[in-house]
Parts: sequence; C-alpha cells; structure tokens
Amino acid sequence: MAVHVKLSTTLRDRVPGYDAARGLMLDIDQPVTAAHIAQELGLPGREIKIVMLNGTQASLENMVRDGDRLAFFPAVGGG
Repeated sequence: MAVHVKLSTTLRDRVPGYDAARGLMLDIDQPVTAAHIAQELGLPGREIKIVMLNGTQASLENMVRDGDRLAFFPAVGGG
C-alpha cells in the first residue's frame, strides 16, 4: 500500500533526503494512524500542529490507508 506524505517548512529538515517537490511515497502493509507515520519519520508530535488527510483537516489519530495523501504542518507565526 502506498501513502503520499508531504511535509511543510521546518518539518522537512527532520527527514534526511526529503524532496519538497516530490514529498515521500511510503509503503505501509496495513492501515496505521497518522501519528504512527509521523513517529516512523522521526517527527516529534509536539511540533505537528496541523494534519491534512486527502485535503481535509484531520488529527494524528486518524487512520491512513492505501492511496491516501497525508501532510504535516508545524505551527506558523508571523506578524
């Protein structure tokens, strides 16, 4: 099963070799939570503020399945 993962801004630095233009294609053998994928990638859960699953806001507890698109975003500040 394949899951397409995109990372935003500072989270990209946490995954060696991450290609911002392509993202990551991960093979998973069963449905898992977004939190499980974040952990496997070495992303600290406390740094993830927004999770998008197939273009809809989700949570780290949502299940991710074959063909899904998953994106993680950190907190963003500005002014």
